Amino acid sequence: MKALPSGLIGALLFLNVYAPQSLLPVLAEEFRVSAAQIGTVIGSTTLAMALFSPFAGLIADALGRRRVVLGAFALLILPSLLATQAQSLGALNLARFGQRVLIPLVMVAVSAYLAEEAPPARFARLLTAYVTGTIVGGFAGRLLSGVAEHWGNWHLAFGLLALTNLAGLGVAWWGIPREKHFTPQRRISEAARIFGQHLRNPALRLTCAIGFLILFELVSVFNTVTLRLAGPPYSLSSGAIGSIFAVYLLGAVITPVTAPALSRRGPRWALGAAVLTSLAGLALTLATPLPLLVLGLAIAACGVFLAQAAALSAVQQSISSGRSLANGLYNFAYYGGASVASVLAGAAYDYRGWNAVAALCAAAMLGAGWAGRRGWGKL
Repeated sequence: MKALPSGLIGALLFLNVYAPQSLLPVLAEEFRVSAAQIGTVIGSTTLAMALFSPFAGLIADALGRRRVVLGAFALLILPSLLATQAQSLGALNLARFGQRVLIPLVMVAVSAYLAEEAPPARFARLLTAYVTGTIVGGFAGRLLSGVAEHWGNWHLAFGLLALTNLAGLGVAWWGIPREKHFTPQRRISEAARIFGQHLRNPALRLTCAIGFLILFELVSVFNTVTLRLAGPPYSLSSGAIGSIFAVYLLGAVITPVTAPALSRRGPRWALGAAVLTSLAGLALTLATPLPLLVLGLAIAACGVFLAQAAALSAVQQSISSGRSLANGLYNFAYYGGASVASVLAGAAYDYRGWNAVAALCAAAMLGAGWAGRRGWGKL
């Protein structure tokens, strides 16, 4: 696989993940629910992604990476269309749950494919291209949904996602060559042995904890900042809130730039830099002026994206077999953090406002830094 299709697949996949985030104020008003309740629009999908990721790893190890990516993109079209017809929060969450059962299939298969098929000298570059694509997709999904609501309604946003999933199917068909080094693993006993081996791997366990904490921060920040921006003194529209997510694009610049340093100095160094970066950004978000708030969001997001690249690299460096299953375990923890954040951050915001959310996120990043120092000493 080349860098371009790797990045495009990441972008088209992650259009789906956080697209409703810029719509949360509109959805909260339409469905007449609290900040904690509307956070389940994100939490329902990340919960499904967390729960299904280990099973997705088993499926990708058994059926093959390319076949799984193609099938998942094809099936993703259906729940996107169902979401356009949702008339209640429960119906929307059900459709979103269906989307997120399928998304982990692509995530675990792509990472494992790159680790097995890419030459070692190109692995870091291709992995960061994929991560960069996920960053662009995360921004574009939020912007797309905000603009769709501004010019039409929020139902239109999910119709557009169905079209992007069709495009993802085409890119995967064109851009992912058939595997040359893949060996199918279909025996339950062998899968159970590898699963137990992964659970006993201390470096992998701590990497999973890091994944939980870094996405906990990102989702906490961007779920609740939409509510902050929709209220006084900002009172921004959905379209304007969607444009705030352009700060993600800075991460799309930073992540590939840091790829040589990640390859040379290792994931432990990258995580340390990521933690310091995120803490500096969180401190800036405590300011009231909108430019300083947006700058703080950008810096905090860059720290998370760098931490994610470091963690994905650490997953592959800490194992020698069962790569899709290891990715699945990591994604279980990673999106588990998002699910917890979707409720906990909303409750913190309802209780003490933005300052409570920022303190919660700072504690999460400090915890990730501690786990990296403890678990990545040999990586």
